Amino acid sequence: MGNASAGICRSLTEDIVSGKLPPGQKLEELVLAERFQVSRTPIREALRELHARGLIDLQPRKGGIVRSIGLQDLSDMLEAMVELEALCCRISAERMSAVQKKQLQMLQQQSEDCVARGDEAGYLELNHQFHQLLSVGAQNRTLTGILDSLRDRLAPFRAAQKKVERRLTVSHDEHQAIIEAILSANPERSYEAMRNHTARLSINVLELLRQQQEGEAAKTARPVKAASPAAAKTTRRTRTTA
Repeated sequence: MGNASAGICRSLTEDIVSGKLPPGQKLEELVLAERFQVSRTPIREALRELHARGLIDLQPRKGGIVRSIGLQDLSDMLEAMVELEALCCRISAERMSAVQKKQLQMLQQQSEDCVARGDEAGYLELNHQFHQLLSVGAQNRTLTGILDSLRDRLAPFRAAQKKVERRLTVSHDEHQAIIEAILSANPERSYEAMRNHTARLSINVLELLRQQQEGEAAKTARPVKAASPAAAKTTRRTRTTA
């Protein structure tokens, strides 16, 4: 996927996850091409990627339709990621090289600087590198491949946590606990530290999505108007004369 289609995919993903593009919304190729000022080719590439992530249903030569995000499906993926990340961390505690452990510490220091500056974009990039380094440190290509796929699918949902209070500070502190367990070559501590970290993130993601869906349901629900006194009298008269 090229840079143009990747940017379009990222923008549409954010709109879907935030609820700006609600379930059932049509994504027409021509309309999107006009919105992003591109040809239909990168639009089609972006739509195929959204379909692969389970966010839309494709309509051949037309575009796509936004899917309803199932909380149960999302919960299943998050649960799998929690356990696989923790397993990866447990293995890394025994297999990571001295150089990789030093890289973890350097990333943590850079992350601390981002927290101090309030640089969320910078922190998220370092966070990606942190988790990727732990995957590589496990020296298991199958496990790394599965985790990469899950991270790609869940990335837009995890990025939606912007409103969580003290998000960066808490994440940084949890990373420190993971590093200390890794440096002490303690597999079980490493497993528990990563599991606690990713489980908290998963709970936040599910709660935010649940609140969003409840808000959308409240908007679409139409209150039933009570009958006026005059209408009620007319109804009673009609019944007595029938």
